[in-house]
Amino acid sequence: MSGVNKVILIGNVGKDPEVRVFEGGMKKVSFTLATSESYKDKQGNRKEYTEWHNVACWRSLADIAEKYFTKGKLLYVEGRLRTRSWEENGVKKYFTEIIADAVTMLGSRSDGKSTEQRVENAEPVSFSNPEPTPGDDLPF
Repeated sequence: MSGVNKVILIGNVGKDPEVRVFEGGMKKVSFTLATSESYKDKQGNRKEYTEWHNVACWRSLADIAEKYFTKGKLLYVEGRLRTRSWEENGVKKYFTEIIADAVTMLGSRSDGKSTEQRVENAEPVSFSNPEPTPGDDLPF
């Protein structure tokens, strides 16, 4: 039986995307996405916790990400987890990222800079990657 590797996130882009073009013209666009949750502590004070996610878009989805995704933009991201490891100075290092398969831009088109946009009032614009993403044999 095969497993399921599915990630769904709604959050804000943390910084403008970083673009890398590999031999043969294949493009990868990487950016961070912040997801937040709030809760009340034992004293009743509201606390907020932010988790940062590394997101990668390939090929045609990378072209769209490069053009439209900017810091603060509210996005809905669907994809899968991919973890890479390597050894550096005798220490094993790990890097986990979400390989995006589909992304929907949320929020108002007129004020794309607002980080206070509510998902319920969003005007979605969806993009997906119709081509398969590269395997582990490609350089990252």
